Amino acid sequence: MNYDVVIVGGGASGLACAARLVKGGKQLKICVIEAGDRIGKKLAATGNGQGNVSNLDMTAEHYHGGNSALVERLTCGDPYAGTKLFSCLFCADESGRIYPAGKQASALADDFLRQLSSEITLLTGVKAEKIISMGYGFEVHTNGARVEKSRFLVLCTGGKAQKQFKTDGSSYALAAYFGHSLTPLYPSLVQLKTQTEHIRTLKGIRADCVLTAMQHGKVLARKRGDVIFTDYGVSGNAVFAVSPYITDKHDVILSIEFLPDFSNEEIEKSIILHKKDGCEKSELLSGTLHNQIGRAVIKRSNSDNEKIICDTLKNFTLPVTGTLGFDYAQVTKGGIKMDEVTNELESRLIKNLFFAGEVLDVDGDCGGYNLHWAFTSGMAVADSILNRKW
Repeated sequence: MNYDVVIVGGGASGLACAARLVKGGKQLKICVIEAGDRIGKKLAATGNGQGNVSNLDMTAEHYHGGNSALVERLTCGDPYAGTKLFSCLFCADESGRIYPAGKQASALADDFLRQLSSEITLLTGVKAEKIISMGYGFEVHTNGARVEKSRFLVLCTGGKAQKQFKTDGSSYALAAYFGHSLTPLYPSLVQLKTQTEHIRTLKGIRADCVLTAMQHGKVLARKRGDVIFTDYGVSGNAVFAVSPYITDKHDVILSIEFLPDFSNEEIEKSIILHKKDGCEKSELLSGTLHNQIGRAVIKRSNSDNEKIICDTLKNFTLPVTGTLGFDYAQVTKGGIKMDEVTNELESRLIKNLFFAGEVLDVDGDCGGYNLHWAFTSGMAVADSILNRKW
């Protein structure tokens, strides 16, 4: 079949690009090729199924990777930019995270399907295996022995995270065929493996903490939130929040500050009162901390001195030994080098080849930043194509 635009990847960026093209009024023939059994599958799972699409605090500091000036231009205008793709209402929670008012991510995927199913060709369960640049544009060869021809090609194939969504990293080869190169790839927004000697008794326990990631004494990131102790290390929203800053680094140490709302003096006075009440050493933090955490802190302090216990409680360190890997990560850190694309996200190597979303070397913090990038980059590519001579 002959098309004006073929989009490889039916995730958030590919669907945003398609929806913007349809609304552009050019009556273009568009095809979306998706390897999974339905479009928007990963979108339907985002934000713990509630659809965290953006964040009110939309600043460049929340993004990592190449060409920060371009990323800032595309992302940091209107935090609600991506929501305009949909017909439903959106609102922000107390943390600034933007959700559909119905708090249902699957409804966003359904919305795309309603918009696009009668306007474009949607091919699901079809994998693009080879792309050839021809004089008129591109030929996309798929595993179904189909050949789709188009003037413009948009690669929205995602990264290497969460292979259950058909994003196992193999699609980078489509760009590599044209000479594009990758930055190193790392899992991000992911659970962290740590030394477990001091947390073996804490599996399954959740605590509200300030979590600081450090390398050689330098603070890389500091976030407040839940830390969940596991048999491999730590999880929780604070862990996910610091992970983008450290998964590509070595010799990282996590410092957990328990009881961040209490001063050392307050905690020390409480320990002294426990002593006066005749508490055993192991119970000096009883009622102040979860009992298992309190016992682990006291055991690690190897003291009944309130100052030493408090110092341990405020700086409970865990060396990072790795991550749970791409299968558990929400996003990929790294991708197609941003200096190989123009400010329109067009390849500098092949005319009329565009990229959007996670396939590029751009990743964001936890809190809606990655989905916002997917939407805004997809829309930017669509605008670039619409502005060409037809």
